[in-house]
Amino acid sequence: EESLQMWDLNKRLEAYLARVKFLEEENEVLRAEIQSTKSSPAGDSWRVKYEEELRALRDALDHAFREKCTAELARDNLYEEVQQVKSRCQKEQAAREEAKKQLSLSRKELEEERRAQIWLKERAVQLEKEVEALMEVHEEEKAGLDQEVASFSHSLESFRCAPVAFQPVEVEDYSKRLSEIWKGAVETYKAEVSQLEGSLCQAKENLWKAVEDNQQSQLQLQHLEKDLAGLKARKELLEESLAQQWQEQRGEAEKFQASLAMEALEQEQQSLRVQIARVLEDRQQLMHLKMSLSLEVATYRTLLEAESTRLQMPAG
Repeated sequence: EESLQMWDLNKRLEAYLARVKFLEEENEVLRAEIQSTKSSPAGDSWRVKYEEELRALRDALDHAFREKCTAELARDNLYEEVQQVKSRCQKEQAAREEAKKQLSLSRKELEEERRAQIWLKERAVQLEKEVEALMEVHEEEKAGLDQEVASFSHSLESFRCAPVAFQPVEVEDYSKRLSEIWKGAVETYKAEVSQLEGSLCQAKENLWKAVEDNQQSQLQLQHLEKDLAGLKARKELLEESLAQQWQEQRGEAEKFQASLAMEALEQEQQSLRVQIARVLEDRQQLMHLKMSLSLEVATYRTLLEAESTRLQMPAG
C-alpha cells in the first residue's frame, strides 16, 4: 500500500513538475515581454496613444450625447410642429369641404334660379300670347257690338219708318239690356286686363329678383373660387414646409444614428476593458496557482527527502 501511494505521489509529482516547468517558461516569456515593454519607449508611446484615443473617444461621446439631447429636443419640437401642421391641414380640409358644399349648394341654387328664370320667361311669353288673344277677342267682340249697334240703328230707322208698329217700351228695354250687356262686357274686360297686367308685373318682379339672385350667386361663387385658390396655395406652402421639415428630421435622424454608433463604440470599448481586466485577472490567478504549485512542490520535496532519509536509516 505504501509503494502504491508512493507511485501515485510520484505520478502526481511528475505532473505537477511538468505543469510548474510550463508555467515557469510562460512566466519567463511574460516577464521578458513586460521588461521589453517597460524598457522600450514604444510601450510608453502606445500607452500614451491609447490614453489619447480614450480621451478623444470620451470627448466624442460627450459631444455625441449633447448632439443626441439637442436632436431629441429638435425631434420633439418637429413632432409638435408636425402635429400643429396636421391639425391645420385637417382644419383647412374641413374648410375646403365646407366650401365645396357651399359651392355645390350655390350651384344648385343657381341652376334652380336659371330654371325659374326660364320658366318665368316662358310664362311671360305665354301671358303675352294670352293678352294678344284677349285683345283679338276684344276686337272681335267690339266689332260684333258695332255690328249689333249698326243693326240696332237700322232697326230704329225701320221703326221710324213704320210708326204704326213702334213700341217705345220695348225699345227702351232693349236699349237698357244692351247698355247693361255693354257695361258688363267692359267691366269683365277691364278686370281681365288688370289681372293680366298684375300677373305680368309680378312675373317681371320675379324675373328681376331671379336676375339679382343670379348675380349674387355668381359673386358668391367667385368669392368661393378665390378662397379655394387661396386654400390651395396655402396647402402647397404647407406641403413644401412639411417636406423641408421631414428632410431636416431625416438629417437629425442620421445624426442620431451616428450618436448611436458612437454609443456602440463606447460599449465595445467597455467590453474591451472588461476583457483586458479578465486577462489581467487570469494572469493573477495563474501567478497564485504557480505560487501554490511551488509550495506544493516544496512540500513534496520535503516529504521525499524525509522518506529517503527514513529509508536510508535502516540500511545504515
